[in-house]
Amino acid sequence: MNMWENVPSMAEHKTEITFYPAKNKISDAAVIVFAGGGYSFRAEHEGKGYGEFLSEHGYNAFVCDYRVYPDQFPLPLLDARRAVRYVRYYADKFGIDKNKVCVMGSSAGGSLVSLVSTCTIPFEGLEGVDDIDREDYIPNGQILCYPVITLENDDITHADSKQCLLSNGNIDKAPLITPEKNVKPNTPPAFIWHTAEDDCVEVLNSYMYASALRAANIPVEMHIFPYGGHGMGVATGNKHVSQWTGLLLNWLKLMF
Repeated sequence: MNMWENVPSMAEHKTEITFYPAKNKISDAAVIVFAGGGYSFRAEHEGKGYGEFLSEHGYNAFVCDYRVYPDQFPLPLLDARRAVRYVRYYADKFGIDKNKVCVMGSSAGGSLVSLVSTCTIPFEGLEGVDDIDREDYIPNGQILCYPVITLENDDITHADSKQCLLSNGNIDKAPLITPEKNVKPNTPPAFIWHTAEDDCVEVLNSYMYASALRAANIPVEMHIFPYGGHGMGVATGNKHVSQWTGLLLNWLKLMF
């Protein structure tokens, strides 16, 4: 499904969103997935892999093929906003409660999750263009797997993700949009996991975001596993880290 179909200024991009219907549906909640890949590609095991996992466990899921480099900010964020609006607009068609829409992402996909949850800058002429865009883009829950968070602190940020997202003259916007500084009362509850050994995305990204959420009294559940690398996805083959999937399902049941 092309999310921007019939929007003349955006339709040429053909940003696809793929539906993974729940098997043995247990909830009217939905999860929209944004794969990781440093804003330069989208890792299938963190996109399709998560979509299939959620479907198998009774949740309707959508995987959004948001734009990546050479497309840069604000286009990935606009795609993420559009994905939330699209699912809400067609909620009845998919058997979804539009007030139970979560976003989920790994690594740079986690960055996009945090941006769509916290960044409220309007983009005149690029959104608000049709009935779908009248839906709210702030999700009801956010799921972050070893996320890139800070775009400001160069000692902690993932430099390649920042470069691919903002190097088109938007580097100066980093302090204005960095998620840990933009948590608001309407920022949704979060589930976060990371490994302390992650040698690609510093685990302090997750601590930083969780601290900002806690300071704003936003509910947050976080799990830091002592061992394991980056990009593990559902972590098949790692008995300890793979616990995160069951913990996530418990969180979804609790929250939605």
